Amino acid sequence: MTSDVGLASGGPVVPSRGALRPVDPRRVQITGGFWAQRQAVNGTATIEHCRTWLDRLGWTGNFATTGAGTARRRGREFSDSEVYKHVEAMCWESVRPGGTDYAARLDELTAMIAGAQAADGYLHTAFGRPGQPARYSDLNFGHELYCAGHLIQAGVAAARTGRAAGLLEVARGAADHVCDTFTDAGLCGHPEIETALVELFRVTGEQRYLDQAARFVARRGHRSLPEHEFGWRYFQDAVPVRDGEVFAGHAVRALYLAAGAVDVAVETGDDALLAGVARQFDRTLARRTYVTGGMGSRHLDESFGDDFVLPPDRAYSETCAGVATVMLAHRLLLATGDLRYGDIADRVLHNVVATAVADDGQAFFYANTLHQRTVTEAVPADREQLRFGGGPRAPWFEVSCCLNNVARLLASLGTYLVTEDDGGMQLHHYAPMTVEAAGMRLRVDTGYPDDGGVVVTVEEAPDAPRTLTLRVPGWARDVAAPPVPKVYRPGDQVRLDLPVKPRWTFPDPRIDATRGCAAVEAGPVVMCAESIDQEDGVTLDDIQVDTSVAPQATAVKGRLVQPVERDWPYTGLVDGRESSNPIVVTLVPYHRWARRGPSAMRIWLPIATP
Repeated sequence: MTSDVGLASGGPVVPSRGALRPVDPRRVQITGGFWAQRQAVNGTATIEHCRTWLDRLGWTGNFATTGAGTARRRGREFSDSEVYKHVEAMCWESVRPGGTDYAARLDELTAMIAGAQAADGYLHTAFGRPGQPARYSDLNFGHELYCAGHLIQAGVAAARTGRAAGLLEVARGAADHVCDTFTDAGLCGHPEIETALVELFRVTGEQRYLDQAARFVARRGHRSLPEHEFGWRYFQDAVPVRDGEVFAGHAVRALYLAAGAVDVAVETGDDALLAGVARQFDRTLARRTYVTGGMGSRHLDESFGDDFVLPPDRAYSETCAGVATVMLAHRLLLATGDLRYGDIADRVLHNVVATAVADDGQAFFYANTLHQRTVTEAVPADREQLRFGGGPRAPWFEVSCCLNNVARLLASLGTYLVTEDDGGMQLHHYAPMTVEAAGMRLRVDTGYPDDGGVVVTVEEAPDAPRTLTLRVPGWARDVAAPPVPKVYRPGDQVRLDLPVKPRWTFPDPRIDATRGCAAVEAGPVVMCAESIDQEDGVTLDDIQVDTSVAPQATAVKGRLVQPVERDWPYTGLVDGRESSNPIVVTLVPYHRWARRGPSAMRIWLPIATP
């Protein structure tokens, strides 16, 4: 078996121990289907789109104005992180099988970033220069350590891909400065540095990076950050990480911290910490997660709501939270070997990540509502949007963390699909692809998620027994695919048939906002009704569906109920509607909504009453 993977190898997460091992993304080539086109668009259009906006708005230029101070700096205090995520995405894309090599652009940005670094390793363009606030003068919202974390992750990507020469040294300089400055005290209001320092330890073997990450995790929850109207939960500083029962506060902050805590737990052998994060994630999935896998139901502070507070029309479900959920689930999967973590990653990938980005890769949702009551409005293609909590896909937002986050995930997507251990290979997500792992080479053919058939063909295998494990999603209740160790020969096949026909889904009755409603799912894909597809005169809020009839691929049986217009919206009548007419309610995959012009949309549909 041949491969071009040399000393510079590995993906975004490479633990030194755990039940399963990640597979280098260069060993997984997605060859078609649902994700191949999205990877291709991401590797060209999306990354170039991000470059254009970063340059146009001056966010990259901030690194070239090292002596100018406040007068010439552009963007929010965290804009440096977008440049770093852009660099990371280009690193992974440059080595992706069939990808675009951004070597020249990476060298250009690396030189610019290195030129902005202070002699002591500090690097942030919004603090410490003439006319700017002092370094670390706003730990709540300054995002200095958050940005350093993304710089370090870009440096890790550079080291593992052999691109962006010199960036690892810049990242180490920043990490050394962080360790020197925060040895005894201090936190960042936005977690991110924790997981970055652990990964840098994994690359360099430098113990101080792991020790500092462990300190940051241990310091959380003691209310050491300044008090704020959003409360300490928002900053993940209300409860020690290992003592929490459920994720709370700012959703992305919570998920990034959890990922960092898993990394620390794995490398230090802290099984209690690992169990604590897993416990909180389980409860969050059971009580604070949308049917799409989206997380965060509060717009004001981008936070989790209380248990079962999941209003579809006020879903925040930030795209970054979706990316963070995949990253956390992947870490827990590697650490524990529990295949069920693939279920939530599968759900989020198909219903948050795939939904967020436009077909051309040049516009995106920041938040992902489950119920758009009013028709979306087109936004200008040449102006950044200030309102990022909902609305249509936009080319850029004042806060544009999501698109670069999706870009780095999609560029390295192959490593999330497959794992290996000493006994064989595990397939967690299905796409047409070729894979080299566990001493084997496989070809996977499938039409997933539209078709549930999966055929795995062995192209190369050793003479020793190997076990092939195929994840069976939780929604495929009647399917069994027990892994069987055997000596595989070229041409051997393993088949899996998953039932992806549409099915009714009903919410937990404790979710007040969706009580009396139903949704339709097909495999991992959540369906929705979009106004553009309905009959003339049909308003989505006046639809009811008949759940006694099985849903079809693109439609369900329903009725249109005419409301009674009153001068007061409350009445002594149980229904308050005067007539109804039978209709067919057309459905589309949620990830396809708002791609054919302005529209309204809803996932949860009221159930018709007798």
